[in-house]
Amino acid sequence: MRPFDYHRPENLPQALATLRDAGDAALPLAGGTTLYDLMKIGVETPDAVVDIHRLPELDHVGVAGGELVIGAGTRMARAAAHPAVMRDFPAVSQSLWRAASQQLRNMATIGGNLLQRTRCTYFRGGAPFPCNKRDPGSGCAAIGGRDGGHAVLGVSDDCIATYPGDLAVALIAFDAVVDVAGPAGARTVPIAELHRSPGDTPHLEHTLNPGELITRVRVPFSDIARESTFLKVRPRESYAFALASAAVGVLRGFDGEVRECRIALGGVATRPWRATEAERVLAGRPLTAESAREAGDVAMRGARPGRDNAYKVELGARTVAEALLRAAGSER
Repeated sequence: MRPFDYHRPENLPQALATLRDAGDAALPLAGGTTLYDLMKIGVETPDAVVDIHRLPELDHVGVAGGELVIGAGTRMARAAAHPAVMRDFPAVSQSLWRAASQQLRNMATIGGNLLQRTRCTYFRGGAPFPCNKRDPGSGCAAIGGRDGGHAVLGVSDDCIATYPGDLAVALIAFDAVVDVAGPAGARTVPIAELHRSPGDTPHLEHTLNPGELITRVRVPFSDIARESTFLKVRPRESYAFALASAAVGVLRGFDGEVRECRIALGGVATRPWRATEAERVLAGRPLTAESAREAGDVAMRGARPGRDNAYKVELGARTVAEALLRAAGSER
């Protein structure tokens, strides 16, 4: 492993100042469940690591001003088990519980989870595999290669790597935002604008500026978030990333027709994927197996499968349909 400087600030202002002074060669360390792995295989090579995982300003879960507020340094397990999260945002709670193992959930943080990097084997495999995320301009070994776990939505001619997280999928469905602090001050970024599509710059994965940290996540309370669910399809029940996932919420009127729905997908796209067109398909219609499947098909419209991952188009549609029916069945 390459040598690096280690900094342990005592509060958030110190952390921001340290990141600013260290420049682009510094990376923040929260739970470490991703960063350590990437440093070991040489994907991340920081000259300095700034340890933020004990900062009290970042570790909190609560309710304020009609919103659920989760500090970016809060452990995933703590957030998943919080009564307000479980009661009012079941899809968010479920997305956290179904991620990784209990040991990792006890260490991994909310902010780190949102910014985790892809699990593409070519990205993590190093030489001799070209990867535009790891080495811009080198090419993409996944295109035309073994792409069974790769994305079919939001792909480009330079990258088809799947965004691996679950939490962001649930958050994007219910209009969450993140508060960010950095050298230029504080700002708020909608979750929908946090992650970038790869385009021709797949190494640029998010919209944070150098030296910026996510400080907290805010999700507005709503009836539809309360009537939500998160469905994750994976090769095995535990410790596996999604082949397809869906965070959905459904509200129906007394006549049984859909008044509002939210649909977001994971495991099939290069970033957390909100399916607004599929949401509109269901508006004012009864939710049946047929209409749910129609919404699933619309959600996967525009998919660009490769050699081995065409199954994700059907799997994604079925996952959306099943999640919609489950959410409607849980309506109080």
